[in-house]
Amino acid sequence: MDILSYLKQHGIYSDSLVDWVQNHSKTKTYPKGQVLFAEGDSPQRVYFIESGLLRMFYEKDGKEITHGFFAEDSVLMSVESIFYQQHSPYGCDALEPTTVTSFNFRDFTELSNKLPEVSHLEKLILYGVIKKLADTNYFLKFHTAKERYERMIAEYPNILLRAPLGHVASYLGITQQTLSVIRGQIA
Repeated sequence: MDILSYLKQHGIYSDSLVDWVQNHSKTKTYPKGQVLFAEGDSPQRVYFIESGLLRMFYEKDGKEITHGFFAEDSVLMSVESIFYQQHSPYGCDALEPTTVTSFNFRDFTELSNKLPEVSHLEKLILYGVIKKLADTNYFLKFHTAKERYERMIAEYPNILLRAPLGHVASYLGITQQTLSVIRGQIA
């Protein structure tokens, strides 16, 4: 879904907002494997995923650890870069051809001071990011590997067809062997 359809679906739509989106956003398609931003960058943009699948990851001891997946109709941003002016501890890459519409967060914040519907959208985005982080943190800490797998499948039903199993296992905090065992138990 494109960003204007998404806004309309959420009741956040005005001529002023449409004009702003058309003049301030950039839509780009990233091929599979392309990096949107690397660990250590300071991205100041908010990304709305129109189609495709993105992965946020960090590197530890020479291994990539998947922090999260972002599919259609979701929003992605580097909280550290936007709110704390720090370098992003994460990188972000496309796991399949992915189309995103992005805009500069500071420009968006300025607009939210002028248009009430944008202020509502800003809150929707921020609350969504906070909820996703809190939910992910909770489910990774307090659930068994099997429960984490089941929740992931409920949230991303076709993730196993779209992402390499190594990335899925890394996201769940388990080995690929454990992932295979869990998949075998459920099948």
